[in-house]
Amino acid sequence: MIVLELDRVSKTRGHGRRAVSALREVSLAVRSGELVLLEGPSGSGKTTLLGVAAGLLTPTCGGVRLAGRWLGALGQAERRALRATRVGFVFQRANLLARLSVAENVMLMGAIANGGHPTERREVLRLLAMLDVEPVADRKPRELSGGEEQRVAVARALVHHPAIVFADEPTGNLDGAAGRAVASALTVAARECGAAVLVATHDARLHPYASRRVRIEDGVLLPYTSLTPS
Repeated sequence: MIVLELDRVSKTRGHGRRAVSALREVSLAVRSGELVLLEGPSGSGKTTLLGVAAGLLTPTCGGVRLAGRWLGALGQAERRALRATRVGFVFQRANLLARLSVAENVMLMGAIANGGHPTERREVLRLLAMLDVEPVADRKPRELSGGEEQRVAVARALVHHPAIVFADEPTGNLDGAAGRAVASALTVAARECGAAVLVATHDARLHPYASRRVRIEDGVLLPYTSLTPS
């Protein structure tokens, strides 16, 4: 099932002589269970594309359909509600709340997405176990390695059963083993949890985990590369 569809999306920043085309007629579809890598150099448009796809930025032209809803037909409040319930985010830094334990950080995200109703601890522990961080469930973020923090961030992104997860350079600050562990966690998000996963990255270590790779340069999405083994 197609979870994300971009239809000839363009995004221009600035006006007049200072106008810059950040995206140029980008079309892309991402399906449930796919882990798609969005690659390209710094400034190529990766983060802008994620922002437009998630409804955080409004395209200058073109349409975005997210979890069955055309974003152009929704007001700001409706977009926020859609993101809260149907979208997960993983960033370069985990940004876990220092005063809460790992399990409490994940449970809090579940409560936010579910209108204040917390996710049961046993469900959170099951999710943490899937991502190989259940042993640190009661630790505080300061007690974790960088790779553990990012896997907890993946759990936080998945706890409310989103249709899609957007990840922006999730392995950018990690060494080899930790980066591979996070890549494996994102694979779990796609294969075990059934989410569509779109990852903006320039980290070649993620290639073996991808269902598909696309490249963006100067705001233009280039043809798909061949499928990579997973």
